[in-house]
Amino acid sequence: MNGLGNDFVVIDARANPIDITEEVAQRISDRDRGVGCDQLIVLEPSAKADVFMRIFNADGSQVDACGNATRCVALVLSEETGRKNATIETRAGLLRADVEGADHIVIDMGEPRFGWEQIPLAEPFHDTTGIELQIGPIDAPVLKTPSVVNVGNPHAIFWVDDVDAYDLGRFGPLLENHPIFPERANISLAQVTSPNSLKLRTWERGAGLTKACGTAACAAAVAAARKKLTHRQVNVTLPGGVLSIDWTPDNRILMCGPAELEFEGALEPDTLSRTPA
Repeated sequence: MNGLGNDFVVIDARANPIDITEEVAQRISDRDRGVGCDQLIVLEPSAKADVFMRIFNADGSQVDACGNATRCVALVLSEETGRKNATIETRAGLLRADVEGADHIVIDMGEPRFGWEQIPLAEPFHDTTGIELQIGPIDAPVLKTPSVVNVGNPHAIFWVDDVDAYDLGRFGPLLENHPIFPERANISLAQVTSPNSLKLRTWERGAGLTKACGTAACAAAVAAARKKLTHRQVNVTLPGGVLSIDWTPDNRILMCGPAELEFEGALEPDTLSRTPA
């Protein structure tokens, strides 16, 4: 499945539990020798929601949230049940979805967290709308003073005039693994194009450059509103398409966008344990 080109292998393990190790997740995600994806999603039973969604990055690491994958799972559940709503449990908490159709899926992504210890950062920062961090010479930094926020995952957003003018593929790995981020971070370049719109590119923690990152869109929208660069409702244009983000007065983040099923198949048990050639 994919959400704006951010693609996933979704394994249904609700009836038959499976053990996904870091190596197995890497193998399935490998675009040359496996199925190939940005993230591997495993659906498991939940005692408090319609399903539990476990999320593995392409490097095998587990993460707490993934906005685009949540829309994909919501579409699966809606088509199974015939209902227009679903609840999805993640390590980041319980998410609620409303499905009007494959092109219009709204996810309540919860409340953003702004405290330095909540993001988390390795040292205290009183104001997380812009922290002391830069790439390049001290007197002429290439990128500087990102906003940081946790939207299920830690995000750093650098404000630039042109998101396409920077080699994010080169800077991304350095910033993702910067010591200031003890749990690593998703790194985004954000460009304000109007009071109601942003343009965004993201280097995703554990996955690299992606066509879209739902939590990054949420993080950038909230950060822009905090800095009074935009209104609280914005359209965020990513390489794969547009997400609509609404930071509501009661501090919820509503993300609206599409999801798509690309193909279905089966992975035999020995595929999960086979040593790659």
